[in-house]
Amino acid sequence: MAEQTIRIGFIGAGANTTARHIPGFQAIDGVELISVSNRSAESSQRVADQFGIPSVYENWMDLIEADDTDAICIGTWPYMHCIVTLAALESGKHVLTEARMAMNAAEARIMLEASLVDPDLVTQIVPAPHTLAVDDTIKEMIADGYLGEVLSVDLVAQGGFIDYDAPMHWRNDRDLSGFNMMAMGIWYEAMMRWVGPAAGVMAVTRVNVKSRKDEAGEAHFITVPDHAEIVCEMESGPVVHMRFSQVTGLPPADAVWLFGTEGTLKLDSSSMTLYGGRRGDDALSKIDIPAEKQGRWRVEEEFISAIRGNEKVTHTNFQDGVRYMEFTEAVARSAQSRKMVRLPL
Repeated sequence: MAEQTIRIGFIGAGANTTARHIPGFQAIDGVELISVSNRSAESSQRVADQFGIPSVYENWMDLIEADDTDAICIGTWPYMHCIVTLAALESGKHVLTEARMAMNAAEARIMLEASLVDPDLVTQIVPAPHTLAVDDTIKEMIADGYLGEVLSVDLVAQGGFIDYDAPMHWRNDRDLSGFNMMAMGIWYEAMMRWVGPAAGVMAVTRVNVKSRKDEAGEAHFITVPDHAEIVCEMESGPVVHMRFSQVTGLPPADAVWLFGTEGTLKLDSSSMTLYGGRRGDDALSKIDIPAEKQGRWRVEEEFISAIRGNEKVTHTNFQDGVRYMEFTEAVARSAQSRKMVRLPL
């Protein structure tokens, strides 16, 4: 039996959409790329010409309202994720939206509520991809008691010495990125896969570079932090410490350490190599993960398969998106109040 044909329109067609999503959808039988609307007519046409997409829309609402698509892939910055998702669902279209889910927790909850109105419409967020190869192994080792009781997790993701001359990036603009900052969202999403969500958050953040110039030379004031120290109480028990920084030079190698009563795991963030050791061992040893146990990027495949009714979305559904957006906002609230913020909000 032939697979159901799925027709897709793209709103926003930046680097990740053109490098990952469009080629990913093109590789799936029965998927047709119908339309695109990017930030300008010129950039939309370039993408259409590059990938053979027949229709270009100057107005993204016209793309959604057209009856030639079944699903919308949202590749914009976070400031548009909520409004485009709501419009697409209202038009009866399935939605795959780029991460981060939204600007804040309120938007994320609105998106989730809208998605529940019609359960037949598939909604998915592009997942944090960096730990896919090791996620199942870490979860399995924790479940099998390798660590014993998980007591503490330390995570460090740093970017080198402060750079005062780097140009303004959209991630530095709170009007475009909301409460999202640095790599915090993708790492917390991975953390939830291993040890579940946080129950409480305390954070101290800093904005060390307070203005940057855009491509036109215009200066913009920055309120998105470039350094964050976060301590979390996790619902499953452990205490988690996270450091995210773009201002720390010559730091220790980025890594995640999971400490338990009976064992320790270390994830080398640069190579995604996993090491472990148990009580009585002299040192950590590399843990070889068989290819068949390594997860992989299959976002487009999972999205289409879910639309066809062959599987359910696991990476990443809107419920998990709400959880990480609540965490993201809790970090901001704690940094402002200097108090622990309890979750869920």
